[in-house]
Amino acid sequence: MTEADSDEFDPTAPEQREIGREMVDQSTGLGSVMAHFYRGEMDRVTTWRQRLDQTTTWAVTVMAAILTWAFSSPDNPHYILLIGVVVVTAFLGIEARRYRDYDVFRSRVRMLQENLFANALDPTQEVEHQNWRAELSADFRVPTLKVSFQEALANRLRRVYLALLGVLLAAWVFRITAFTPPRQTWLEAAKIAYIPGIVMVTLVGAFYVILVGVVFWPRERHAKGEFREGDPGEWKETNQ
Repeated sequence: MTEADSDEFDPTAPEQREIGREMVDQSTGLGSVMAHFYRGEMDRVTTWRQRLDQTTTWAVTVMAAILTWAFSSPDNPHYILLIGVVVVTAFLGIEARRYRDYDVFRSRVRMLQENLFANALDPTQEVEHQNWRAELSADFRVPTLKVSFQEALANRLRRVYLALLGVLLAAWVFRITAFTPPRQTWLEAAKIAYIPGIVMVTLVGAFYVILVGVVFWPRERHAKGEFREGDPGEWKETNQ
């Protein structure tokens, strides 16, 4: 593309925004390229989705093994459950990092679905992003992460890991209360070596308060959504 052509390119022009209409009317070279690109990006999305699932599978497997061993004998120490909390949290960090990479390719796929294929199927509707071709081109030239680590962490906590860590917390509380030795309070049973039980309970409680804060802290969403939230009937009425 020459400098003159670049100056004439207007990504907000109807003929540029609604390329999907042209794909329906006639076969184009760009349409063929986009089809191959879409298949390639879908494969990358599927690969990263599998990596997310593998991380969750390992976290559940390790957690199940720790729970089984912790309650297999009253003599087993209760802090093995806290070790499980640390291990699952490590898996959470790994999955949050992978989710950021996954969102990069998912956002490209959604950009094509919203602005190219949706317009090709129904050219009477406006495209979602008027400047979508320029945005996609810029992402090809300089690929960037779309979501922060905090947002990715909140997403994986909300979807999977808050429930897993909640099970470990409930198991630990049950372990130090139901299996308390005679003449000993549950706070005393929560001690680890020379660390008093009240300190351990405070640390664990603070950790879970932080987790809940990460999940529910208000923030602007940057991840590309795949499904609309809310009552499906409301969206039907809106689109009619």
